[in-house]
Amino acid sequence: MPQQHLIKSNLQAQVRAPALMQRLKQQLLNQGAETLSTVELIALLIGPGGNSWKVAANMLRSLGGLNEIPKASGWSLRQQPGIGDSRAARLLCAMEIAARLRQPCPSEKPIVSPGHSGRYFSARLAALPRESFACLYLDTRHRPIDFQVLFQGTIDCAAIYPREVVRHCLERNASAVIVGHNHPSGDTQPSQADMTITGRLKDALGLLDIRLLDHLIVAGNQLYSFAEHGQL
Repeated sequence: MPQQHLIKSNLQAQVRAPALMQRLKQQLLNQGAETLSTVELIALLIGPGGNSWKVAANMLRSLGGLNEIPKASGWSLRQQPGIGDSRAARLLCAMEIAARLRQPCPSEKPIVSPGHSGRYFSARLAALPRESFACLYLDTRHRPIDFQVLFQGTIDCAAIYPREVVRHCLERNASAVIVGHNHPSGDTQPSQADMTITGRLKDALGLLDIRLLDHLIVAGNQLYSFAEHGQL
């Protein structure tokens, strides 16, 4: 292809790209987000930039689809062509907001079963590629006060510090707490380390009259409850 023709084609592409993004914005605002494809939504999210649509399409293809984005770390997102720090940050924020929306809102109803509390932990931890530890803080009537992902580790372990769990319970004036972590391996069975840390947490919290009601393990859509198995 002659050099002059190549330059002309590139210029035409640069002109068309902003027009495409503007059309997508108008469609989003006037017709609703549901009318856009996944690639189009991500292109708008990671914009601005004339190459947003192409970058979004290539990233989805490389990662293996939309469901894989929440599992990606900041580092792995930045390795995608066209995804720098700013675009990776937007994607991570969007995925976290989506995860928090799936999480049940704290309500006046007390937590009465592992299935009930498990919804909090599954919504936030099930898709994470690294082992993460979270706390559901409860008041005297076992009503949720707050939910927090407190520690994150590697694919098969996370360092947990009982003093930090105690400190966060005291900050929220929690009378009880349910803790939980995920097993990215897919196996819900507790390890010896899980058993040990549960005992340490129960002892540390008990010194301040804070009850450890349960320790949950999330693996995909499966849930293991220490309380149900008589291990608390």
